[in-house]
Amino acid sequence: MSVTECMNRNPNLLMEGALGERLKRKYGLQFDASVAMASLVYTAQGRGALSELWRQYIDIARRHGLPLLATTPTRRVNSERVGASGFTDRIICDNVRFLQGIQAESGIEMYAGGLMGCRGDAYTGEGCLSEEDAEEFHKWTVERFWKAEADFLYAGIMPTADEAAGLARAVDSTELPYIISFTIQQNGKLIDGTTIADAIAYIDGETKNHPVCYMTNCVHPAILRKALLQPCNRVDIVRERFKGI
Repeated sequence: MSVTECMNRNPNLLMEGALGERLKRKYGLQFDASVAMASLVYTAQGRGALSELWRQYIDIARRHGLPLLATTPTRRVNSERVGASGFTDRIICDNVRFLQGIQAESGIEMYAGGLMGCRGDAYTGEGCLSEEDAEEFHKWTVERFWKAEADFLYAGIMPTADEAAGLARAVDSTELPYIISFTIQQNGKLIDGTTIADAIAYIDGETKNHPVCYMTNCVHPAILRKALLQPCNRVDIVRERFKGI
């Protein structure tokens, strides 16, 4: 079953929480300056910590009868950052394979996705790309997740509609299911001032392989509630296409 079919069939799904914060605070792990958490799969301590955290979410999913969507810790992996690191582009495949190993042993309905992110700052939008530049930039990462046979892609905390649309266009030529998650403010807008409704409408209009859905992450639910209650977002396209936090 694909992620798309899973989401259409199930009203509720579970995703993992903030792995980065837990890896730093509980395990005291240091992240690579270029590829951040993605390098953890190359150390015994990193693999052990990731395995322990994912298995906790597997236990929660099993207890409540929920499918689990898990993603590789690769938000900061792209062609620029890999080039500046001591790693090769195998780092994407190695992260997917490690998560797929956890998936194979889980005993539940679990999907192993590839996590992507914006080029610049996810909270200010600084350094983010135009739509055209984003399509070219993110194609490198998308192709490697595609070859690694990730179950889906997850674009986390995307602060601008242009870069989110460019990333979507990079995925469009593949058959990969994907989710776009915005950086959302309580005024109902992305960091660049685009409303949630307008961002969804634009990206759906730019793609044939539409995102499975849209959501947000790294934001308090109270802020999201205020955002969704803004008149600009109390429309059918948001009710139908915006599905998670």
